[in-house]
Amino acid sequence: MFSIFKKTNPIKKLNSAYEAKLEQAMHAQRNGDIKSYAMITVEAESIANKIKELESADKQ
Repeated sequence: MFSIFKKTNPIKKLNSAYEAKLEQAMHAQRNGDIKSYAMITVEAESIANKIKELESADKQ
């Protein structure tokens, strides 16, 4: 009911985006589209780096 007042967690949102990218990459690889697999994997790695940055900023 009061979810509009809750502060959103950007790490949780990025984690779900990361998982979605990994799943997309898996499907591209299974379909034999290695070029798309590589591009999606790079996008997933950049999301993982953002997650690590946010986690390290939270610890400090």
